[in-house]
Formats: sequence, structure tokens, C-alpha cells
Amino acid sequence: MSERKAYPTDVSDEEWAFVAPYLTLMTEEAPQRDHPLREVFNGLRYVVRGGSSWRMIPNDLPPWHTVYQQTQRWLKAGVFEALVHDLRALLRLAEGRREQPSAAIFDSRTLQSSPESGEQAGYDGAKCRKGSKTHIAVDTLGHLLALHVTAADEQDRAQVEQLAQAVQEVTGQTIEVAFVDHGYTGDSPVQQAADQGIQLEVVKLPDVKRGFVLLPRRWVVERSFGWMARFRRLARDYERLPETLKGMHFLASAILMAQRFVQSIAFCL
Repeated sequence: MSERKAYPTDVSDEEWAFVAPYLTLMTEEAPQRDHPLREVFNGLRYVVRGGSSWRMIPNDLPPWHTVYQQTQRWLKAGVFEALVHDLRALLRLAEGRREQPSAAIFDSRTLQSSPESGEQAGYDGAKCRKGSKTHIAVDTLGHLLALHVTAADEQDRAQVEQLAQAVQEVTGQTIEVAFVDHGYTGDSPVQQAADQGIQLEVVKLPDVKRGFVLLPRRWVVERSFGWMARFRRLARDYERLPETLKGMHFLASAILMAQRFVQSIAFCL
């Protein structure tokens, strides 16, 4: 690692020891590697956490085009998804839970479009916002299970089948129930979830609502959205491709989960 002043976004030694095997798509001694892989990863973390554009990566990190090209390789290889799924299992075991969850929470959030993502944007009438919508599934601890991106004008209930298939695939068919809000009501989403062996349970607001109400189970996914909101690159949809936006969400989750995993190990020691 080159001698430079560390940025708050730099990966720690403990985190790097865990994530490095996932990120190493070729050996460190490969002749075509001009920059340390750890510094390339630090450049990516700088972008996603600080929300800067690729060309604004500081000069003491690898060139922006190197970081961008390596990021695309990582996204295509699915390394961040693999990190999230392995870390989720480890964190669940550390909490005394089963390795794979039996319950999930589905929800979505709309991200304002940008000039880069404008072509794929739709208008969300409920949020009065034009952009993209991220549909996610998390376990009851808030760890990411599955995610996919659509235009903001797509209905939440229309995404149940894809989310249900995705969570069953990554967990090995262990999900039995999924908690959702009123945006997923109707016979069609219930049947689509049932086809995947999942009972769809709608958590509704109390009949008498006074101010803010913390809904059982549903608050977990809102907290997950809050965690991701700390990454300024995810404050809007700055990506030209929905696959890149999806990968950035998995990267943010992997960063958060790696930090928690390292902290849990330190606590045990």
C-alpha cells in the first residue's frame, strides 16, 4: 500500500483480510496489474461512500478509469453478492440464529433520476418523483437477501414473483413468510408468493393512527434503507445501467456487514 494519508473510507486491515479472496480475480503478481488491488478497492469505496463521480477520485488513489474498469469486472463476477450472502450467514450464526432465515421483508424505495440515468427513469405518482425504484428483500436482522431495479412507475405488487424466486434461490428454499406493506395487497402477489412456498403477510397501519407508528417487522427494512442512505452514491440513481445500481447496493451492504463482522470478532476476543 502506498504511503499516503488514509481516508475515512479506506478498508481496514481486518476487513481486507476477509474480502481480499473474493476480490482477487487474478493474482497480485499478474503482469497487467499496475496498482495494488487494495488501493483500487479503496478508490471504489471512496466513490460509493462519498458520492463523488469517477473522474473526481483523488490523485493519490489509482486513476479513475482503473477503478471503474475493475469495478465492472467485480460486478460482472458477482463478488459483492457472494460477499453479502456469506457475511449474512456468519452474522446470523454470531447472533445465535439459523444460518438461513425463514422470514423476509419486501419493500421498495424510489431514487431520483440524474442525467446519467434519465433514459431508464419512470414517474412514481405516489412519491411525485421521476427515477428508478429499488425492490429489496431483507431478513429479520435487516441483512440484504435480494434486490432488483425497475423504473419508478412499476408497481410493487408486480415484483413479488421475482423477489420470491430470488430469496428462495439464495437461501435454499428456507423462506416461509414475507412481511410487506399495503402496496403488495391483492390476490396476484399472494398467489405468486405462494407458488414459491412463501406466505405473504401484509402489515397494515392501525385503524386509529396518531403521528408516527412503528410497524411490527416492517421497520426492519426501513432501517436497512437508512443504512444504505449513508452512502451518498445511492442518494440518487447516478448509474447508466440498472445492473450497476444493483451492484452498488450490494457493495454498500457488503461494506456494512464486513464492519459488523469484524466488530463481532473483536468483541468475542
